[in-house]
Amino acid sequence: MTDPKPDPRHLGELTARNFPTAEQDAQAAQPPSLYDGPESAYRLAFTDTEFLLREELRPVRMQLELLKPEMIQKELGIESTIVIFGSARILPRDVAQARVAAARAAGDAQALQRAEAALAMSDYYEAAREFAALVTERSRAHDTPIYVVTGGGPGIMEAGNRGAHEVGGKSIGLNIVLPHEQQPNPYITPELCFQFHYFALRKMHFVMRSIALVCFPGGFGTLDELFETMTLIQTGKSRKRPILLFGRAFWEKLVNFQHLVDTGMISPGDLGLFHFVETAEEAWGVLAAHYGFDSAADQDERSAGAA
Repeated sequence: MTDPKPDPRHLGELTARNFPTAEQDAQAAQPPSLYDGPESAYRLAFTDTEFLLREELRPVRMQLELLKPEMIQKELGIESTIVIFGSARILPRDVAQARVAAARAAGDAQALQRAEAALAMSDYYEAAREFAALVTERSRAHDTPIYVVTGGGPGIMEAGNRGAHEVGGKSIGLNIVLPHEQQPNPYITPELCFQFHYFALRKMHFVMRSIALVCFPGGFGTLDELFETMTLIQTGKSRKRPILLFGRAFWEKLVNFQHLVDTGMISPGDLGLFHFVETAEEAWGVLAAHYGFDSAADQDERSAGAA
């Protein structure tokens, strides 16, 4: 004899929650007038901001900063990212050109010199923008699309998010609270625009899903992320992945890598941890060779055949 099937009218009761959700309780929990003052401990612990900001709650806050971006990216199906680092001070070419024109019109020799230097560096803004667009567009058909992630600010970070945005792709911004307020650039996908308090947790999220690290010229922050990632790979704490340095002339003038080898500070093989590249296409070529992606020539040939 078979067991009778549950009455369909009661199926919902079999899976119904036994308790209200935290959100429901938070909305329903109105404190009695006697206990609604700022000194009252009556508030639910998870709605009590003053309590959550206590020094002793730091481990909980760190856990939240790890979980929030992780859960949201997982929900949105983001598995692979490419991190783009570089200076927040590098300008878009049109802005740099306008500053040169203004300095020239004002007859200010010093300002003109600075503006011309900024114009030369703006080539990197345009390269980052092109590279981000290229990665977003060419990986769109992959089983695992690649998303650009930046520090969320201006300069090279803006260029990375902008390039992805301009080809209709999503991109991620990992902003951080700084003494001089950092505003997210306007090209980050809103649901992927995060803000951090802890540098360490932000650094983890840069690396957790990344399949490559792409560094454009930058200052202390860029160097920090570059050498930290290289150290993780060098020591075997992180899997090997391509590290691309845009602009050989800049990097070799900034860091004498060969001197580190000659003085025994690193092994000769450590120079293979990174590649110098000059263009977006060259950078994609390194990724294509490492991961077996289609090269630009393969894609062009397939497009021509389809036409």
